[in-house]
Amino acid sequence: MENMLEITQELNNIFTEEPNRIIISNKSIKDFLYNKVEARKIILKGKLMYQFSTYTDKQVFQSNVSGDELVDKVVKYFPDNLKQINIFFEEQEVSLKLSKSGKLLKHVSKKNIKNTKLISVGETGGSKEHNRKKNYILQEGMTIPPLVDMGVFTQEGKVVKSMYDKFKQINRFVEMVDDILKDYKGEEINIIDFGCGKSYLTFIIYYYLVELKGKRANILGLDLKKDVIEKCNKTAKKYGYDNLRFELGDINGYKTDMRVDMVVTLHACDAATDYALYNAVNWGATYILSVPCCQHELNKDIASDTLSAMMKYGIIKERTAALATDALRGTMLEYRGYKTQLLEFVDLAHSPKNILIRAVKSNVSKEKKNRSLKEATDMCQFFGAEPTIFKLLQ
Repeated sequence: MENMLEITQELNNIFTEEPNRIIISNKSIKDFLYNKVEARKIILKGKLMYQFSTYTDKQVFQSNVSGDELVDKVVKYFPDNLKQINIFFEEQEVSLKLSKSGKLLKHVSKKNIKNTKLISVGETGGSKEHNRKKNYILQEGMTIPPLVDMGVFTQEGKVVKSMYDKFKQINRFVEMVDDILKDYKGEEINIIDFGCGKSYLTFIIYYYLVELKGKRANILGLDLKKDVIEKCNKTAKKYGYDNLRFELGDINGYKTDMRVDMVVTLHACDAATDYALYNAVNWGATYILSVPCCQHELNKDIASDTLSAMMKYGIIKERTAALATDALRGTMLEYRGYKTQLLEFVDLAHSPKNILIRAVKSNVSKEKKNRSLKEATDMCQFFGAEPTIFKLLQ
């Protein structure tokens, strides 16, 4: 196109000030794959980036580019394929489009533009209004299809007011994933999610690793419900998540030839959590994230004359058994060479199942391993029972 140099120069001039948001629309070519392209300014690992979302009829694809690459990225779509571009700043909007004769038309509207605030990923600066808000990794304004389908986000990327607690819970989980992987240097990571269920957080993990972090992630979700697996595979295909798949299978005895870097198990019932941890340890998985669910095993067998005042109240006995089981799981993981933490996952107001076991394979001394085994053995003797996790990992 003859005026391409003029367009590139105009965009370079406009982008001397960093835009907050860009929308490229109005097809020039009827058969062009994308209906719309949207870019939003984000801060990723302290660096200015632009998150591009390209929309087809059924899918959304995302990529991140630096501010230096912004013009080159924009001219891939405008004006040859999409002939209108709207560029939003804090106090003005600039629109460019081509006339029928091919002339570049420019219009500047000087006013307050809503919904153009900077999306921050781990940022510490910003306006006073922005600083009063928590800097979540997943922010309003991002195009995150799983959050829309979950009803957490509107189609416009706004948090649904009644789902704000769920939004915070999801971000808390992503923060834990982000923290556990802070020293991971590889470009590819293999993850198995045991007892994935409807897989909301599995989809979020994939989005975070692939779309935000730019890594190649191979994620497998395993569950016992055929209809759930079929639905999850269809959803992954709809999102274009090519390396996310789901299989029908039992945690106990599951086999794989894939190198497993991380095992995730969220609310796997009772001893299913123990078999997931056992598999993770046997595969030598570097990372483990587990939120245990109902824990009936120790509650059924637990006995202690010393704690008779606690054991005679059903609800106290149940909670004591659950806490003891999770402490035993953490201690047995330490015995098997993992640096282990038990963290609060969500507030008690949201769920009584609020403990997350986070373990990273480490160089644990033989002395520390032996001490952990003794602690676990003493606990089993005190309560008069040996739960599955103790039998599997000793």
